[in-house]
Amino acid sequence: MTKTALVTGAGSGIGAASARRLSAEGYKVICAGRRFERLHDLAAEIDGVAVACDVTEPDDVAMLAEYVGDRLDLLVNNAGGAVGSEPLASADFDAWVTMFNTNVLGAGRVTSALLPALKAAAGTVIFITSTAADAAYEGGSGYNAAKAGERMLAGALRLELCGEQVRVCEIAPGMVHTEEFSLVRFHGDQAKADAVYAGVPDPLLADDIADAVAWVATRPAHVNIDRIVVRPVAQAANHKVFRTP
Repeated sequence: MTKTALVTGAGSGIGAASARRLSAEGYKVICAGRRFERLHDLAAEIDGVAVACDVTEPDDVAMLAEYVGDRLDLLVNNAGGAVGSEPLASADFDAWVTMFNTNVLGAGRVTSALLPALKAAAGTVIFITSTAADAAYEGGSGYNAAKAGERMLAGALRLELCGEQVRVCEIAPGMVHTEEFSLVRFHGDQAKADAVYAGVPDPLLADDIADAVAWVATRPAHVNIDRIVVRPVAQAANHKVFRTP
């Protein structure tokens, strides 16, 4: 029987790359996200299914769960992102609300709604968090807090499901150069977005994280990958990045 995977935030970046890679692994992929046109094109490319869903909207998530039905083999909680880089003293707390709604509440809402289907399939949940959950850095307080919160969802869920055949896994990417992540963070300022990766030899790409998603998802059923951290060689820590002159 063909396995089914659902990827949130599948319209671009890590989500789109993960959908493609999981399709190559033989999954029927449900591509969920806010931008239906992009999802439609991706689904057509990989013989998947596009479902419009804003993870911050309870009605959207309820409809997504209804579409999924009784069984789901793999959920990839990828929808999220960073907004802003202000220090705490001048924080834009509206941006914090956006980050918590997507990274924490959105991931929690989707997981809760799909848990019965995951249990029925002895499935796997993968949370795409960030190394921002590992250590704070200047200008990252809101995103640090949001991703640390999402990490706690994964940890608590793993404890709550102990004894049941549902795997709960986490992938924490470091510096990944995608077309939108930094652009969104800096409110569309392309120059600031480009400066994040300036001089960094070979930052990670979305496909690198998609490789990790596929590897975690395809381990034997008795193997749970609690957490893996994936960084480029040039990034030794959040605050320590080698850049060429």
